[in-house]
Amino acid sequence: MNIFLTGGSGYLGSALLPRLLDQGHRVTAAARSVESAEKLRDAGATPVTGDLTDTAWVAGQLDRADGAVHLASPGDASNAALDAAVAAAAVQAFSGTTKPYVHTSGLWIWGAGVGLSEGSPLAPPALTAWRPAVEDVVLGAGLRGGIVAPGIVHGHGGGLPNVLLQGPRTADGALTLIGDGRQHWATVHVDDVADLYVLVLERGEVLGRVLGVTAGAPTVRAIAEATGDPVVAEPVEASRARLGAEFADALLLDQQFDNGYALSLGWAPSRPSLVDDVRGGGYAG
Repeated sequence: MNIFLTGGSGYLGSALLPRLLDQGHRVTAAARSVESAEKLRDAGATPVTGDLTDTAWVAGQLDRADGAVHLASPGDASNAALDAAVAAAAVQAFSGTTKPYVHTSGLWIWGAGVGLSEGSPLAPPALTAWRPAVEDVVLGAGLRGGIVAPGIVHGHGGGLPNVLLQGPRTADGALTLIGDGRQHWATVHVDDVADLYVLVLERGEVLGRVLGVTAGAPTVRAIAEATGDPVVAEPVEASRARLGAEFADALLLDQQFDNGYALSLGWAPSRPSLVDDVRGGGYAG
């Protein structure tokens, strides 16, 4: 298939792009800068430059594609508008076709809880309160493919764990936790979740939301202690002041998920856990 990919030069996209090519797909990838276009071209994709908030432009790219994966996330206040535009374009271009569209969500939309699954009630924090309305557009259209909701992605020294692991230290070298560190983070290795995207895309079925998390959600304290360094708790209000209230509130969520649905589709995560990744030096320095 010719796959239209957004976010192909990012952390997750850099893991997904070579997998798509290895599976024999051709990849046309959205680029927002000359630098990202060069990176995408070097990785084997055909870069196209355009505005992902322009629904008409995105729909035009999708009309020429056999399927699409949307990973792009600016990480700022424009997230909602960009996601809404791409989702609207996918519905416009792919409704009534067999072309698969894979959208990206996030596990925070379920809020705190134990044994959470795709069917659990949504309770997003303020940071991601906009997501469900956008995803309802995709789900309501009955598009083939699905909405992948990755856990906290780690691997190769990258991803969100660095907010914790590269955080401030006390004068005696203790690593500062986010809150008291008792909250569980549902995690996934970047290479494992990239495999899940390929699986959802290639099945070409209407799969709905699919959680991409591995078993055994560690606590924030356990992740930090895997460095071998002392750790120190931080008052919640201090974490909120340091990281921003909305971001901290998301990181303070205590979440444990059931990944049975993804496993039933044939997903077989096999890479190291985040704790093992940290303990093995994957986040040293």
